Amino acid sequence: MSEKVWFITGASRGFGREWTIAALERGDKVAATVRDLSTLDDLSAKDGDALLPLKLDVTDRDADFAAVKQAHDHFGRLDIVVNNAGYGQFGFIEELSEQDARDQFETNVFGALWITQAALPFLRAQRSGHIIQVSSIGGITAFPNVGIYHASKWALEGFSQALAQEVAEFGVHVTLIEPGGFDTDWAGSSARRAPELPDYADAHRKSQAERSSRNAKPGDPQASAAALLKVVDASPPPLRVFFGEVPLGLAKADYESRLANWEKWQPVAVEAQG
Repeated sequence: MSEKVWFITGASRGFGREWTIAALERGDKVAATVRDLSTLDDLSAKDGDALLPLKLDVTDRDADFAAVKQAHDHFGRLDIVVNNAGYGQFGFIEELSEQDARDQFETNVFGALWITQAALPFLRAQRSGHIIQVSSIGGITAFPNVGIYHASKWALEGFSQALAQEVAEFGVHVTLIEPGGFDTDWAGSSARRAPELPDYADAHRKSQAERSSRNAKPGDPQASAAALLKVVDASPPPLRVFFGEVPLGLAKADYESRLANWEKWQPVAVEAQG
């Protein structure tokens, strides 16, 4: 298999770090973006010129374009672009501030959008490439207390499905990775939490209990690397793929409920057409 060049955002920990390590270990080259370059010191010492560490805040559009260009100029091409940078914003919808909502979209939606736009001219020109969008089971279904996070991932899902159709003729593929609960820092120090309103105290307790039950057996981020390599090496790769055992059951239950509801209300839908 020929050597590939990766561009991975959010490479300091979790999926981003494990996938960076996996790519380097199989002989590929990686441009890895982080907010703190020191988090990549150990990999730089071990992998040398195969790793290009880049300091980046993905909410900065100009910096995104500059980083992607720097990576392309440095390695001569880009093959796999992984939009992994993101975080979870906790809070019931009424509890969220305007800044909470805007910040969530700036990182999870616009950060991925800017990196995607920056990479596309290079991928189109070489008539090949693969854009990996790290979504979530939260991009397929929704639960209380992470509503604005769901909104950001549903937005990512929407523009990425359209994108896949727009760039197929150029030999560029798009895949949405939709993990369930994994043993990352997503709900830890990486997360942000809105102040809770007293009226929602019981609902918060119920929501937390349900979340703990869903994530009783979290996935191993290190194990996910082998799965990702199978996705990027597939021909053709999938538009969507779940990571973890739990997401498929959640999605099936949600979509079966949607279909039943739409069928039930189809007479009203037809009536509305006039």
